[in-house]
Amino acid sequence: MSRAGWIRVAVLAAAVGLLEAACRFGLIKPLTLIAPSKIAVALLGLFEAGKIQPDIGQTLGNVLAALISACLVGFALGVTLHGLPRLRRVIDPLLASYYAVPFFVFYPLFIVIFGMNDLPIIAIGFLFAVVAVIVNTLNGLDRTPAVLLKAARMHRLTRLNTAWRITLPAAAPYLLTGVKLAVAYSFIGVIASEFIMSGAGLGYAIGYAYNNFETATMYALMLFVLLLVAAVNAVLHIYEQKLLARRGRS
Repeated sequence: MSRAGWIRVAVLAAAVGLLEAACRFGLIKPLTLIAPSKIAVALLGLFEAGKIQPDIGQTLGNVLAALISACLVGFALGVTLHGLPRLRRVIDPLLASYYAVPFFVFYPLFIVIFGMNDLPIIAIGFLFAVVAVIVNTLNGLDRTPAVLLKAARMHRLTRLNTAWRITLPAAAPYLLTGVKLAVAYSFIGVIASEFIMSGAGLGYAIGYAYNNFETATMYALMLFVLLLVAAVNAVLHIYEQKLLARRGRS
């Protein structure tokens, strides 16, 4: 691990230690927050009791559907917009202001269109994630070395072959950044939707625990979500660093 990584770990450990002390000495009321050690014990208890696994499966299935669809559509639209500069100039202002839109106001419409099932939740997760993929795809394609594009023209590659063989591999680090953001946004969209649109899933379980003053369960579920997203992003970050190192050597 690098020096910066150890510094991050030390800062995080110090923050957790201070929070533990504040809870143990009564500076923070138990109804507001319990000690991190008790949260960890509560999370282990949920796994041992088998209470959390169905909700995990429900949420992860929705997140995976939203993430895959956002990546596929985002990559395709990014490549399309990059190849159509006039259309991109029209769309760019909309992309810049996209996240100012309150997506949750559309959930009654999605329920009417898709029905009372998981599709409205997946749709909101998709809407949260797709533009992050589009924007990073465009950033990566904009930074493709001109010499590679010239080589593609010399070999008379079609636009599709150029995108598949040259521009997308050259833009891979930026595409991976888009995927990392899409992971976070998919979790946000799906779990937040489950608060208001679902009878199952981690979002529903967190909301149920909150409404019933089950503080330990609520924070245990929140801890699990944080650890899960952090682990996924850590794996993607490690792969990204290896990819950048390989490109640097080449």
